Amino acid sequence: METQEYKIKDVMKDEKQSAFKKYRSVYYGDMSVGRVILCEVIITLFGWIPGALGLALRKLTYPFMFEDIGRKVVFGRNITIRHPHKIEIGDNVVLDDHCVVDAKGETNEGIEIGDNVYVGRNTIIYCKNGSITIGDNVNLSSNCQVFSSNKLTLGRDTVIGAFCYFLSGGEYDYTDREHTFAQQSGTNTKGELTIGPNCWFGARVTVLDAAGIGEHCVLAAGAVVTKPIPPNSLAAGVPARVIKEI
Repeated sequence: METQEYKIKDVMKDEKQSAFKKYRSVYYGDMSVGRVILCEVIITLFGWIPGALGLALRKLTYPFMFEDIGRKVVFGRNITIRHPHKIEIGDNVVLDDHCVVDAKGETNEGIEIGDNVYVGRNTIIYCKNGSITIGDNVNLSSNCQVFSSNKLTLGRDTVIGAFCYFLSGGEYDYTDREHTFAQQSGTNTKGELTIGPNCWFGARVTVLDAAGIGEHCVLAAGAVVTKPIPPNSLAAGVPARVIKEI
């Protein structure tokens, strides 16, 4: 399956668009010019301020960028928000310093973050015309990447260690002789990626396209998941294999 192509390089090479329109397309999509300007002002004035003052000012101003946002959301310093009109955030969510939440796409649903979710420092959650749903009480540690050009779901009550990588889509067609890899959209996908509730991922776990994981699973540090893991399993290795039932 191949999703609709959405490449930033193609947008930037379009000579018919002004620099502002290109910037707006990449960062904001079809948001109105007025809302784009509002977001730019808020980010420029308050995004960089450190300490308690910065947290307080962002808590007051950042919600104006979103269509749907819950109570008591904490926005860290220098975070990147793209296409905020396609991002929904629940109550008591923490977005730590330097993280990225990017819902870009032309036909996708965007990103939905449930209640009591923690997104660690430098973690990147981004779409390439895909959709991402993060359930309640999910803890994403620092330096993780969650990518979707299809649909990706992280089940509730899941704990994810540092440097983990979840990939829904993002594949290239090595049989295509007419286009180089750089010319392809990089959005080919075998299917949705679903992580069941109440899972624990050790550091540096990689979960590849369509390699779903059932409820109540533990993935050992460094595991590379290439095919589905059944519920109530402890898995480890490259590729990941079930060691025992839990």
